[in-house]
Formats: sequence, C-alpha cells, structure tokens
Amino acid sequence: MASKLFDLTGKVALITGSTRGLGLVLARGLAQAGAKVVLNGRVQESLDQAAAMLRGEGHEASSALFNVLDRDKIEAEVRSIEGDAGPIDILVNNAGIQRRAAATEVAEADWRDIIDTNLTGVFLVSQVVGRRMIERKRGKLINLCSMLSEAGRPSIAPYTASKGGVKMLTKALATEWARFNVQVNGLGPGYFATEMNKALIENPEFDRWIKARTPAGRWGQPEELVGAAVFLSSDASNFVTGQIVYVDGGVLAAL
Repeated sequence: MASKLFDLTGKVALITGSTRGLGLVLARGLAQAGAKVVLNGRVQESLDQAAAMLRGEGHEASSALFNVLDRDKIEAEVRSIEGDAGPIDILVNNAGIQRRAAATEVAEADWRDIIDTNLTGVFLVSQVVGRRMIERKRGKLINLCSMLSEAGRPSIAPYTASKGGVKMLTKALATEWARFNVQVNGLGPGYFATEMNKALIENPEFDRWIKARTPAGRWGQPEELVGAAVFLSSDASNFVTGQIVYVDGGVLAAL
C-alpha cells in the first residue's frame, strides 16, 4: 500500500530548468519513482546531453526547448509534449536565476530579470499547464520556493522578493484550483551543495556560518530533496495543497 501511494509509474512530469543542478536531480528522482520525465532548458545541446544521460540510466526521458517567459513557445511545447508523451500529470517549476548585489546597487535590469524568471515564469508555465490539468480534473504542481521565501539575507533582495512571491502564488493557485483536484505546493530548499552555491561553499567563513546556523550541522545534498518531491507528486499528497515543504536541515525551526 505504501509503495503504491508513492508510485509514479506512467505519470508524465515536466521539470523546468532541468539540464543541471537541482532540476536535473529532481528529474532523475521522479524518473526513479517511475515517471516519464520531460526536461526543459534554453540550450538544445544541454537538453540533449541531460536527456541522453537519464536514458542511459534506464529512465524514460525527453526534452522541451523553451524559455519560461515565452508564452507562445510554452503553449507550443506543452501541446507537443501532450501529443507525444501524454497528458502532463506533474509540473515542477524549477527554472530560476540568482545575481548578488547590495540592494542600493542592484541594476533595474537585473531586478526585472530575476523577478521575471523566478516569478513570472512560474506563473506563465503554471497557467498553460494548469488549464489542461483543470480540464482533466487532476494534476500536481510543485513550485521551487526557498528558505528565502521566509527569511532575508544581505545582497539578494531581488531573489528574496521573487521567492516570497512564489510562495504566495503557490497559495493563491492552490486555493483556486483545489476544487478541480489539482494540488499546488511548494518545495523550499535550504542551503544545498550545488553549483550555484559553489562560491559560498568555498568561502571558509560562510561555510562555518552555515554549518553553525543549521541544526543538522551541514550543507544539504541535492538528492535529499527527492523524497519530498516524490511525495508532492504522488497520490500520497492528494489532500495536501497550498503547503510549502521546507527541506533545510532545521534552519527555519531554530532562532
């Protein structure tokens, strides 16, 4: 019974921004649970390499080339996915960017790029895929939030604003779409050992601060997000919606 609750066999999962990093880890994790995964990115060569790697591991993987801010391309690619692989059962909105600068020095162009990619992109892809899920009266949406959906840090005001927005967008979509049997939840990573955080990991002072600040005493490993993602994608979460599951080693629980 328990294994059936978490079984994703035959489900089609679209994961945005999934040619590397956490997106690729999540795609692999959903594939290991049985899902047919569709990778997304903006560079065809990177998409081809990532999809080939997953197929080489024995998983069913394809790709969709689109920018999360190009509504027409999103529409076209979603139609193509559903024509080839089948209806999208799971959408993971992972695509995002980060640029660091003091709030007084952030360029307007950088502010707009971060807000657009991290927040508007989530809305546009959710809208296109969500319409189809509503028609079918089933679906799972997972939005990548962040520990910074709840807390601030110096030098990342646009990122924090965008992830706070994703948290509230998640709650708004959840309350609107629950009656259609579409569950919308968020996944909030803490500090993970990823390529994006490489400079922070290699900074001895910051590394010590993170380990001291995190009750678990260490950085998270990307694979440690998979369990929560599978739960939010599966029948085990059919009465769970509007929630943000923080996977942060206890940071937000501790003062």
